[in-house]
Amino acid sequence: MPNKKISVVHVSAEVAPFSKTGGLGDVVKSLPKALFKAGHDIKIITPLYGRIIDIEKYNLKLIFKDVKVIVDSENSVKVNFWQGELIEGLPVYFIENKKYFSKHKRVYGSGQENVRFLIFNVAVLKLLNILDLSPDIIHCHDWHAGLIPYYLKSKSRYTKNLSKTRTIFTIHNLAFQMGKNWFNIPLEKKDYGRKKLPLINNSDIENINFAKRAILSADIVNTVSEKYREEIMTKKFGQDLNRILKNRSRRLFGIVNGIDYNSYNPRNDYGLFKNFDEKSHYLKLENKKYLQKKLGLAINANAPMFCSTSRITHQKGFDLILKLLPYLLRMDVQIVFMGDGRNEYIKEIRGFCKKFPKKIAWLAMDQKRETLLYAASDFFILPSYYEPCGINQMIAMRYGSVPIVRETGGLHDTVKNFNPNSDTGLGFTFKYEDEFSFFWAIVRALENYKYKNVWNELIKRIMLQSSNWEIPAQKYVELYKKAMRIKD
Repeated sequence: MPNKKISVVHVSAEVAPFSKTGGLGDVVKSLPKALFKAGHDIKIITPLYGRIIDIEKYNLKLIFKDVKVIVDSENSVKVNFWQGELIEGLPVYFIENKKYFSKHKRVYGSGQENVRFLIFNVAVLKLLNILDLSPDIIHCHDWHAGLIPYYLKSKSRYTKNLSKTRTIFTIHNLAFQMGKNWFNIPLEKKDYGRKKLPLINNSDIENINFAKRAILSADIVNTVSEKYREEIMTKKFGQDLNRILKNRSRRLFGIVNGIDYNSYNPRNDYGLFKNFDEKSHYLKLENKKYLQKKLGLAINANAPMFCSTSRITHQKGFDLILKLLPYLLRMDVQIVFMGDGRNEYIKEIRGFCKKFPKKIAWLAMDQKRETLLYAASDFFILPSYYEPCGINQMIAMRYGSVPIVRETGGLHDTVKNFNPNSDTGLGFTFKYEDEFSFFWAIVRALENYKYKNVWNELIKRIMLQSSNWEIPAQKYVELYKKAMRIKD
């Protein structure tokens, strides 16, 4: 089926720009767009978060009102279906239920996450039923859409028109498997993925592991990098699902994410003080001086500047960063953090900001100013303990900020270690989970920074590195074709 137009419905809890808390929203904006531009029939379905998504701003239209959705043998809910567009011709459908999706000014954290997203999953199938759609593929992104493969395999209500539809389940982060931390569930209450689902008014519903059921039921499972695919089949990274993943290894694939080159382009990014490209990357210095002035740092274009724009959590290696900060701040460097996360980490960072106001700054996450940090900085740091893919390092390279990362997951796949002898590589990497290995990578980066000819060539190379969605989208098309060849 080399030239066949494939019909794909993407189902996700987040779709930027409508809703976003992290990389998931970016992926489910960019991948469908790339597939649509390649000529495929693409649709997206996501919740309508009433206190987050502006109906008027995005020109959403109400298409079905007060639709009864039967969620189990005793319970039903009423939902509204809205329609908008990601880009012209690419529809996004929104599922509205004010009780479950419009109470809070946040995407997650309701205390009833499993109930919310179970209702979302069933409503997705109901919508396909109403629209009389039988797509080739339902592409389920992360645990929030994880019951859809289970419903199709068990031939549940609203799936009669989907007998030939195949499911892809993408693991964006295996640590998130359900609406609460699965580690905290007592052994006797853990979900083994085979039994019938409890009623939504039964407290046991909050113990259902959506990701496990998706892995057991989906026609194909994939992760967002090739290295992460290998890692999650091990006990260390498998989050207690490594055995079932290994059992399904023939249907488990890894595809590295891309980034949207239109959204992240230093040539025309309105968030920068001075625009530039690989030929005029010396203008990064103007962005650095501008940021230094805005943040009250010492204005010194020659001072090496580090930036970090990730969630401030243990996973991202912030305990390593905090161990090194006292030593780094003795050096002639500057460090700018942007991100939200664990309060104790942020409190410690802010303590350093008070002590060294000319050398270090912290900002809450601000998507409008995020790219300015990449444009201004010389180095991007991300010493993650695990990283399914990560897109920040790819965006940083696009803006000429050299990554310093640990060799794990997508960081391993996207950042090759710099070798000054052969003049190859894209950044500075380290293998072991300790601050000494991390510090040595920083020292190597600072040493190479001194040699401007070498450094300028490295900046040009990373800015020209191809990380857009064109190649990943092609790989997803091949994955869809594999799924479509699978017989019941």
